[in-house]
Amino acid sequence: MDSHEQRATAAVALTLLDLTNLKDDCTPEAIEKLCARAQGPFGNAAAICIWPRFVAQARALLGADSQVKIATVVNFPSGDLPVEEVVEEARKAIADGADEIDLVIPYKALLQGDEAAVETMVRAVKAVCTHPVTLKTILETGELKEAGLIRRGSEIAIAAGSDFIKTSTGKVNVNATLEAADIMMLAIRDSRRPVGFKPAGGISTVADAALYLRLASTIMSEDWVMPSTFRFGASGLLDDIESVMAHGKPLAAAASGY
Repeated sequence: MDSHEQRATAAVALTLLDLTNLKDDCTPEAIEKLCARAQGPFGNAAAICIWPRFVAQARALLGADSQVKIATVVNFPSGDLPVEEVVEEARKAIADGADEIDLVIPYKALLQGDEAAVETMVRAVKAVCTHPVTLKTILETGELKEAGLIRRGSEIAIAAGSDFIKTSTGKVNVNATLEAADIMMLAIRDSRRPVGFKPAGGISTVADAALYLRLASTIMSEDWVMPSTFRFGASGLLDDIESVMAHGKPLAAAASGY
């Protein structure tokens, strides 16, 4: 990409970014910084994605009418909590001000052939994610591994009411891949439902983002990609976006002087 294309891609990626801090040692001070960075000099991120315990703080910092959504995670990262506990997690997060719930499906159960466990979990959490709350379901594709399982997990999550399907928690060895993205977006297209897609984990450069955006435009349509249908889950991508938008070159090249 030339510098013009890089800047254009960076500008789009910023509007699609779920700026994430799900570090185990995250602090209230880190949440203050995250909220500030999500409203930066080049525009707003789509959302911040944080632990449930910080939702109320983030809502107070951002305000009730912020354009930056607050996403939080439930059944995270293991995917194996009891349904009732996960529903309560989601309910409390929404009461604290969460706009979006990122739910890890019971992917270990799916690996063992228990499709009903996935459907039951998604439907139960969807029941408390009433409009305008968005439900994103995390398949943990790096653990599912097989194309057939990723496809089936996508189909179940979509049929059970997910507003988005998301690749990964970012907490396992293999996170977002273009191969998983391809399978998941094909499942969305074939469902003919208004479901979005979120690759997460390991996307750290504008060049990485460009590959996913190109794939999305190829599978779906040129005008499909927007914050209501596509998000990037990332913690480091904003650094590269800001470097490209400020200097016309990615962070590594800017740091090296080239």
